[in-house]
Amino acid sequence: MKVAVAGDLNDDASMMTQLLFLCAAAFFAGAINSVAGGGTLLTFPALTWILGSSATAAVAANATSTVALFPGSIAATWGYRRELSGTGKWILPLMIPSIIGSCIGTWLVVTQPEKIFQEMVPWLILAASALFLLQPAITKWTGIGQPHAQPSKGTLAGIIGFQFLIALYGGYFGAGIGILMLSSLALMGLGDIHRMNALKSVLASTINGMSVTMFIVNGKVDWRYALPMIAAGIAGGFVGASVSRKLDKNLVRWVVIAIGFGLATYYFTRVYLPGRIT
Repeated sequence: MKVAVAGDLNDDASMMTQLLFLCAAAFFAGAINSVAGGGTLLTFPALTWILGSSATAAVAANATSTVALFPGSIAATWGYRRELSGTGKWILPLMIPSIIGSCIGTWLVVTQPEKIFQEMVPWLILAASALFLLQPAITKWTGIGQPHAQPSKGTLAGIIGFQFLIALYGGYFGAGIGILMLSSLALMGLGDIHRMNALKSVLASTINGMSVTMFIVNGKVDWRYALPMIAAGIAGGFVGASVSRKLDKNLVRWVVIAIGFGLATYYFTRVYLPGRIT
């Protein structure tokens, strides 16, 4: 019979504390994604705090975060299944660049030196935070939710090319792709915001699904944390969806922005000013 020693108990307590912390991050990320988006800005730094500051840990945190939040995008797609009616002619032209771009972006993460991704983290978080900050201006400029004339062939080609770039970024990191896709879809004549969100959910699921597959195949996911975070993220998504009407979405957006810029500052300091912060 094995007798537990103090070290074993301390390790168990530490692991439980880490799991609770990560599940809390995943829960709030799932809730925020259902209201305003930006959940990655919670789960990714939470995982790097647990896994460490090394380049290898940054890639593992990115992969594990993507896997943890992926079921939420599937759930969103299912929730918008009725609104997908009439969007079939757009799905295939945009899904192909989504698959190709996501695969290339994820391939860059898993095959290039991990130090490169670590050095890109501050810039990626800054870009995602800037997207959330500029969301109202982007919405006004593109006329999201307003009917547009059907795009010309040249405009459609540009939209498909832009979708490839969105997927490339999504496969590499991913925070903020929803805002980018809504901006692009607004130029396609989809005046109904619910139909746009439905199509966005399908494309986001495609992008994230390809990334998840490649991360798993390449053994980049830390399953100790991914599985409980998946459950917490799903629970957060359900709670967020159920109370979203009572929440001030603008307030939630500003909270995400503040977290994002604060994290960008932290990672810039940690990556580019070594020794100043740990």
